[in-house]
Amino acid sequence: MNQGTVVSVRGSVIDAYFPKHLPELYHQLAAGENGRVQIEVVAHLNAEMVRAIALTPTAGLARGSPVIDRGHSLKVPVGERLLGRMLNVFGEAIDGGEPLQGGEWRSLHAKPVSLMQRATTSEILRTGIKAIDVLAPLERGGKAGLLGGAGVGKTVLITETIHNMAQQHRGVSLFCGIGERCREAQELYQEMQTTGVLPNTVLVFGQMNEPPGARFRVGHAALTIAEYFRDDARQDVLLLIDNIFRFIQAGAEVSGLMGQLPSRVGYQPTLATELAELEERICNTAMGAITSIQAVYVPADDFTDPAAVHTFSHLSAAIVLSRKRASEGFYPAVDLLQSSSKMLMPQIVGERHYRIAQAVRQTLANYEELKDIIAMLGLEELSQSDRQIVYRARRLERFLTQPFFSTEQFTGLPGKFVELEAALAGCDRILNDEFSDYREKSLYMIGTIDEAKKP
Repeated sequence: MNQGTVVSVRGSVIDAYFPKHLPELYHQLAAGENGRVQIEVVAHLNAEMVRAIALTPTAGLARGSPVIDRGHSLKVPVGERLLGRMLNVFGEAIDGGEPLQGGEWRSLHAKPVSLMQRATTSEILRTGIKAIDVLAPLERGGKAGLLGGAGVGKTVLITETIHNMAQQHRGVSLFCGIGERCREAQELYQEMQTTGVLPNTVLVFGQMNEPPGARFRVGHAALTIAEYFRDDARQDVLLLIDNIFRFIQAGAEVSGLMGQLPSRVGYQPTLATELAELEERICNTAMGAITSIQAVYVPADDFTDPAAVHTFSHLSAAIVLSRKRASEGFYPAVDLLQSSSKMLMPQIVGERHYRIAQAVRQTLANYEELKDIIAMLGLEELSQSDRQIVYRARRLERFLTQPFFSTEQFTGLPGKFVELEAALAGCDRILNDEFSDYREKSLYMIGTIDEAKKP
């Protein structure tokens, strides 16, 4: 057993002296009564001293306290037994259920899949949500950003994609909460129980009240579990991260505690590397794919902030949620003009999909420009062609709303999964004025266009 002693404790930073041999980087150390304080080695100071970050509160730890090298890095359990469970960064159950013991445990620090093993074709992941599939298609094995403030429906969209993933793709969903409020974790867990998506989901949390070291590692813990389902169980995995900015924030706190010189806007100098280490593990192989949807908080709505710039460089799609659309009753409140995807190219989605998506966007953009004139002079003052654009755009806006399975008990409307072909056909027919004699209301909160009823 490799034992050392604590030399200094400064907040979450612990320096320890090991006379025999140094623990390796990222090794887990235990200190305090019964190894209560869990620590991770982050730097070697000299031939006998290590600097480590505490992953649990350090209360009661003093100079001279014994430290034991566990001989391995942090580990989490993997396997089917995790479905329906809620864990912390150590792989301990925090849902009040049976403790997770035995079985296979894997290290948090795995290398990304080599380029040779990655799938080279670009595939679209069908979510069954019209607004996303038509205007901002997600890449299978890619990373999509979910941007929006509080109360615009991020969580509802997340639970709906989990439901559709389980129903349509027989896939597994993994929810990773980084720096979340405890209330949000509790509400999400109960919501998932109510909507019946919990048995296909694993939840991993490093909450706001936990030390920065634990919040910084919880993303890696979730990815280790996701990699098991992709590589061993050969399933498609949907990884939901809420919130990726909190991961960067935890890294900045750890860096500050370590005494590293901050870089631009006070962020850690290793920001790009740390984010890449996490994001590069999200990919698709011949066996299966990890597709990620990440909630992105943009500090002070400044898109030039280093955290936002580095995050966006990894994303293949951006789904922007708009408070204005939510207030108008358009759910999901996806901003149809701001949302975009790198997948929306003719060679990937096909000529027809690309043409319809561009026409929808053009119609909505023209309507946006005409809104000021309508507000001042009224609809009657527009030319006949402009009036047609307004009628089409208003019908498209309503058609791209949809009742969700996860909100059935609140709205009383049965949820709808809409195939991409049906969503495209609906948009195409509206653009061709087939529904100009239908009331706008008949296209609101329906699935396929055939459900629209003539008054």
